[in-house]
Amino acid sequence: MADHSAVRGCMVIKPYGFAIWENMRDQLDRMFKDTGHVNASFPLFIPKSFLSREAKHVDGFAKECAVVTHHRLMNNPDGEGIVVDPTAKLEEELIVRPTSETIIWNTYKDWIQSYRDLPLLINQWANVVRWEMKTRLFLRTAEFHWQEGHTAHATSQEAVDETLQMLNVYATFAEEYMAMPVIKGVKTPNERFAGAEDTYTIEALMQDAKALQAGTSHFLGQNFAKAFEVKFLNENNKEEFVWATSWGVSTRLIGGLIMTHSDDEGLVLPPKLAPTQVMIIPIPKPDDIINEAVDKVMALLKAKGISVKYDDDPKKRPGFKFAEHEMHGIPVRIAIGKRDLEKNVVEVARRDTKEKTSVPMEGIDDYVEQLLVDIQQNLFDRAKKYRDEHITKVDSLEEFKSVLKDKGGFISAHWDGTTETELKIKEMTKATIRCIPLDNPKEDGKCILTGNPSTQRVLFAKAY
Repeated sequence: MADHSAVRGCMVIKPYGFAIWENMRDQLDRMFKDTGHVNASFPLFIPKSFLSREAKHVDGFAKECAVVTHHRLMNNPDGEGIVVDPTAKLEEELIVRPTSETIIWNTYKDWIQSYRDLPLLINQWANVVRWEMKTRLFLRTAEFHWQEGHTAHATSQEAVDETLQMLNVYATFAEEYMAMPVIKGVKTPNERFAGAEDTYTIEALMQDAKALQAGTSHFLGQNFAKAFEVKFLNENNKEEFVWATSWGVSTRLIGGLIMTHSDDEGLVLPPKLAPTQVMIIPIPKPDDIINEAVDKVMALLKAKGISVKYDDDPKKRPGFKFAEHEMHGIPVRIAIGKRDLEKNVVEVARRDTKEKTSVPMEGIDDYVEQLLVDIQQNLFDRAKKYRDEHITKVDSLEEFKSVLKDKGGFISAHWDGTTETELKIKEMTKATIRCIPLDNPKEDGKCILTGNPSTQRVLFAKAY
């Protein structure tokens, strides 16, 4: 899937891992375009002065920024090797983008003049750099691939509606394509994106009972518009600042996919995102009779839009191939041998449950098509069952600590609404407030730490 690179904290995504990302990217891109968004590309480098225009934004990213100070190298006059040319210092230092709000809003200033220019619905697929101290492949790397949407609107309500719409797009993608159940919620003020008025999130639970923030959508209010003087003339010919959103998901989703479904034998991939949905293996090796049968099966499956490959490598034994493709998480394996063909059947194995079934050749395409649907649903149901079993209500700090230690998962508890209490609980337990669920019922109670009144529960968890 991926390798560590020679650059500290950065990863090399191998072809198989990148194929999964491509499937994610392509599906999300279709969903973005279905909601009226278009793609563009903005610079990798951001003038350092841009970051300082939005105070909360610079505070949020200052410690993670990589900075370009010079533009040329030279041979070392004191010995071998090369050094930075001291005469090639940039007039203004450049930040390697950790996120693109500042460079994009500086651009929007020239694109937006009138209410007729709104809404502006733009997304970009890019890589960004955040100089993380502790890194982990896919989950937290110094450089990663992502998409970032940046939209401009004439009214606050339009921007809020956009923010929630994109949160729902992410939730739909996570559940219907990744088979990963998520909880939609809003972040506490302490956990908001730097410069946002509100941050909405989808939170998932991994098999080790830790939470993963899988995607975020931000209502930026007019903060960036004011910082970069982005105004428009409304229908009454009066000048106003525009309203903004931003939203993004990254290659962290691959980490979420792995940790939600996989097992000790390797990957388990939902069919909708698997680079190869069906692998056919000859028993014990290819020959004319088996190849002819494989050709028929592959043609039937491809006609259904199913991605299928034939492993006809004569140097590898069937047992090795079974283990290899199981490790790759291929949802369905079909074994075809002469004895089975004499009975006009093939052996079909599913990766999620490892069940094997003898299936007639006639109608094999319909069988596999439905099996892929069943596997997709089973993976979601299995993950949801685990998630639901690991949401625990507690009413005291002692219960909180006990559940966190012995069970993990999401802990539903009362909180008094103060950042001070939130940070104290984090300091004591390493658990953070993952979100305030959007469908949260109102419920009077007492904060588990301070005993102060609370009107609703929030979800805590240890997280990646």
